[in-house]
Amino acid sequence: MTILPIHPAQDASPEALRAFLAGCQLKAAADGLPVLASISLVVPALDPLAVLEAIFEPAEPHFYTERPTEGSALAGAEVATRLVAHGPERFAAVQRFVDDTLARTVAVGDVNAPFGGPHFFAAFAFHDEVEPGEPFAAAQVFVPRWQVARAGDATTAVANLLVAADSDLDALTARVWRAHARFAAFDPGEAAAGGDEAAAVFRQSEAGDYRAAVTRALGRIAAGEFEKIVLARAIDLSADRPLHPLTVLNGLRQRFPDCYAFSAANGGGPSFIGASPERLLRVSKGRIETEALAGSVRRAAGASEDAALAAALLRSEKDRREHRHVIGSIIRRLEPLGVRLEFADAPGVRKLANVQHLHTPMSGPLPEGVRLLDLLARLHPTPAVGGSPREAAVAAIPGLEGFPRGLYAGALGWLNARGGGAFFVGLRSALVEGASARVYAGAGIVAGSEPGREWAETELKFQALLAALRG
Repeated sequence: MTILPIHPAQDASPEALRAFLAGCQLKAAADGLPVLASISLVVPALDPLAVLEAIFEPAEPHFYTERPTEGSALAGAEVATRLVAHGPERFAAVQRFVDDTLARTVAVGDVNAPFGGPHFFAAFAFHDEVEPGEPFAAAQVFVPRWQVARAGDATTAVANLLVAADSDLDALTARVWRAHARFAAFDPGEAAAGGDEAAAVFRQSEAGDYRAAVTRALGRIAAGEFEKIVLARAIDLSADRPLHPLTVLNGLRQRFPDCYAFSAANGGGPSFIGASPERLLRVSKGRIETEALAGSVRRAAGASEDAALAAALLRSEKDRREHRHVIGSIIRRLEPLGVRLEFADAPGVRKLANVQHLHTPMSGPLPEGVRLLDLLARLHPTPAVGGSPREAAVAAIPGLEGFPRGLYAGALGWLNARGGGAFFVGLRSALVEGASARVYAGAGIVAGSEPGREWAETELKFQALLAALRG
């Protein structure tokens, strides 16, 4: 990426903007390839979700992620450039796209501000291939035209434009200038939705027989086919009115501030939304962060009962065994890359609004020459969402569940131009389109699992999305 010592805020005029784009066009003509022009500006404090709601268009892709307790949120809308990929090499294909795009990027402004510069938003489905007709590809990545991010008290807005030798510079200049004016005058009160409305009325049905699927899986575990398999349920909802994915998302981020609230839209209508409790991977300043999150129990209304449930979870041989599967797999998968992770000898308990989990944070230095997507390709899917051994369990999931997972339990997140980024697992999630939604929840099945108990665990996990959808 080429960073020019130009600051748009010091000469904020359409003429200066057009001159910068003209320089990018000369480079595009000389190289024979389009140039990604990226303009970053620190702006007055904004709520990225409010901005995304204001510019939301069902026919345009978007990506949003926020973890309120970390004070960060990141939104991107519309497409400057993108790639769709599939198959076992999909992570490598996305990495090549990132490298090729950055090699022909010219950036100006507050590029080194938090979330400055172009960002790549990526979503990887659970499986390497998806079934025909699924709304999301096995891998998709895009650089948005418009990006707004908050880190603590700092807000950074980024415009990304693909400039070709034959681009209409007057049209590009006008587009960016209109957006600049809109951000400068953005009023979240005007952008907010109207007054209170009555809650939507839903019809509900379920795909498949979950208890029967768990029973069949236990038979295959007893036969030695695999040690653990994660099986999901899918509930289909039909409302009496269209569902706005970002309104649902706002409810999720308020209910679950310690989770990754997210929305990914493909531009064709469907949005995949959720509040994921599980960080898959974060790379920042030469450090790797990941975690094991497996083993669950409900929350209780009273403090004493809640503490007793947590203590029982910590003593549970079945849940501790499931948790060890995840830790062991993460270590084995990353060791060939030279990764050495540090973590506590015993798990802790992570308490969410409606469920508590065994939790082990893991971190370590990023080895020389290893990149975030190298790590992600080896980690995904972890035994927390697939099973162990991974290949056998993952291959068995479609036949047992009976519905396509798509992005459920997939890897979603972002990468920046400096090699950093963060990905989370697409859990506690729903696929929303128009007045319909499919809601997902799963549980890990090991020897000793009981179909009724696993069904009850998924019922707990469903509550987050069902409550948000129902308002």
